[in-house]
Amino acid sequence: MKIKKKNKLLIFIISYKASHRIADVYNQIPFNKLKKYYVKTLISDDCSNDDTSEYIKKIYNKDIFLNFNKFNMGYGSHIKKCINFAIKKKFDYAVMIHGDGQYHPKYIPKLLSFFSTKESDFIGATTGSRLLKGLTSVRNGGMPIYKMLGNIFLTKIFNFMFNTNFTDAHTGLWAYNLNFLKNGKHKILADNFNFDQDFRFLCIHNKMLIKEIFIKTKYGDERSQLHLLYAIRFFFNSIIFLLINKKILKFKKFY
Repeated sequence: MKIKKKNKLLIFIISYKASHRIADVYNQIPFNKLKKYYVKTLISDDCSNDDTSEYIKKIYNKDIFLNFNKFNMGYGSHIKKCINFAIKKKFDYAVMIHGDGQYHPKYIPKLLSFFSTKESDFIGATTGSRLLKGLTSVRNGGMPIYKMLGNIFLTKIFNFMFNTNFTDAHTGLWAYNLNFLKNGKHKILADNFNFDQDFRFLCIHNKMLIKEIFIKTKYGDERSQLHLLYAIRFFFNSIIFLLINKKILKFKKFY
């Protein structure tokens, strides 16, 4: 009897000044529910100047790859570096988790479940949505009101522009289908916090699906200035993409 080969999964945790929280995130990964995959973890730090590296070294084991950037690359560049690593090592899927603990690793099995469906070849990624079950669950998770309202407003604009029906276009929890990215499509995407938005554009351009699951999150200190800059870029990037890609946006809603 031929044994079915396991798909390879890389869970990469990106960190910047995560300190002790990085260990908590790693220890919460539900490896017992991921036995159908060949699983490795990459912990990648973006040149933190605190004690993050010391906590990372404490949890190191043979199933963990470590990376310490020599300079701060920024959010998008950091993700691209991790995805490139996953593709080079011939992983089938990759899950991105933030090292600050805002997104819980318990959702990883649910994110991956879509890749086992008949439409998996047409799924570019799966992602967590804080708004999939309405506003109450979001407020219970501690999302600041200004951020919640901004999220809702920008997501609605995005859906109107691109004929999609996302509930949360600003989440940071993603699982990637690396078969879709192995030719390097992602390398031209933004190096800053608009990387996730650019990834949605990439999927729309290639008519690939993005599936959402409901998640709860927890929040620490928020900086409104950073969120405002991101929001402005998000809005204008959407308009620019819409103007450039009018012809490809005439297909029916498929999300």
